[in-house]
Amino acid sequence: MALIFVVLILVLILGGLGFLLHLLWWVALAMLVLWLLGFAFRAAAPSGRGRRRWYRW
Repeated sequence: MALIFVVLILVLILGGLGFLLHLLWWVALAMLVLWLLGFAFRAAAPSGRGRRRWYRW
């Protein structure tokens, strides 16, 4: 009986981690798209006022 509970808990933990990792992959993909868009907008902006960066660091 205890073995069934241990297996059930492991399945719940691993299932939750799988969902979380899947969600984090989508967040990382969205951040990559925003990062690439930032480079595209920076390249299209006029560079008459010196070297400006779209990020703070």
